[in-house]
Amino acid sequence: MSENIYAGLTQLGSMTQAPTDPAQAVLERVAAPAPGQRYLVRFTCPEFTSLCPMTGQPDFAHIVIDYVPGDWLVESKSLKLFLGSFRNHGAFHEACTMDIANRLMALLSPMWLRIGAYWYPRGGIPIDVFWQSGAPPEALWIPGQDVPGYRGRG
Repeated sequence: MSENIYAGLTQLGSMTQAPTDPAQAVLERVAAPAPGQRYLVRFTCPEFTSLCPMTGQPDFAHIVIDYVPGDWLVESKSLKLFLGSFRNHGAFHEACTMDIANRLMALLSPMWLRIGAYWYPRGGIPIDVFWQSGAPPEALWIPGQDVPGYRGRG
């Protein structure tokens, strides 16, 4: 390969300050290695953290992001830093989930994207938030997210 597809990346391979707010987080992308072919990319973040915007108490979620690339892949270090930027960010579960989905859609223009956000209970009620960009592509194996609904201690 004669060109360096990683040349424009600003975070990969260097010490990077963790962003403290999702609005300031820089999501980066690289060219997909197999344009025109359909395949699924999955990121799982089992320790996602944000803050309740009313109480400032921490909220925790297990987030699964599935997407079928078009021309672009999200660079994983930038995604990790973006997801970590929610740690001190106050927003409701639905807003956090949709912010992640909207930022990835705008950056990647994927063939398909879905996000499952499985929030742990606070106040006795778990809230799970799901979104997808449309019908999944045909003839593509898309495994279930297999995150069980919250059942308490038993």
